[in-house]
Amino acid sequence: MGKGQAWVNGHNIGRFWSLVAPKDGCQETCDYRGAYNENKCAKNCGKLSQKWYHVPRSWLKSSDNLLVIFEETGGNPLGISVSLHYTRTICGSVSESDYPPLHRWTRQSSIHGRTSISNTTPEMQLQCDDGHVISDIVFASYGTPLGSCQHFSTGQCHADSSLSVVSNACLGRNNCSIEVSNAAFGSDPCQYTIKTLAVEASCKLSSNTGKSQL
Repeated sequence: MGKGQAWVNGHNIGRFWSLVAPKDGCQETCDYRGAYNENKCAKNCGKLSQKWYHVPRSWLKSSDNLLVIFEETGGNPLGISVSLHYTRTICGSVSESDYPPLHRWTRQSSIHGRTSISNTTPEMQLQCDDGHVISDIVFASYGTPLGSCQHFSTGQCHADSSLSVVSNACLGRNNCSIEVSNAAFGSDPCQYTIKTLAVEASCKLSSNTGKSQL
């Protein structure tokens, strides 16, 4: 397409304009930490600045969906395609110094409105899209793991039970939760050190679901 706007069932999915990004300025690694600027995490240098447009599930009907395109410069609508998408990789990183999940917080009805916590243990929560289950634990480490999602690695401190504990809690399920504590992993892999649980998992379509999710 050239330049214009598009709507799906009356919802505007944004403007499109086939601009090519500058050829220089991309980085080999991406790190969003620190102050943001327009050059941080630049990628796809020399390629179209945007070619994917997200259509939320809630905007779609089971059939007879209507795509309306307003084109200003004469693009070719036959080149447009719709791709099904679901989340294939999910990650989490929770430290034992993090706050516990909200469902453990209770607010007592009193004049002072005091808030209490039934269990102060932090918890990692993982969830695939509807109709999908956790099919594989790609990485799991309770200790001092390094890196970020899809680039995790084991640090100097690592509990040997990490993979088995996470696998037992999550495999074959749409969602799961794991307590981030020495008790959950059977021992303290490194005393006097704040531990973190890092997990990367894969999702796949459940065998009980007959069709892919948009």
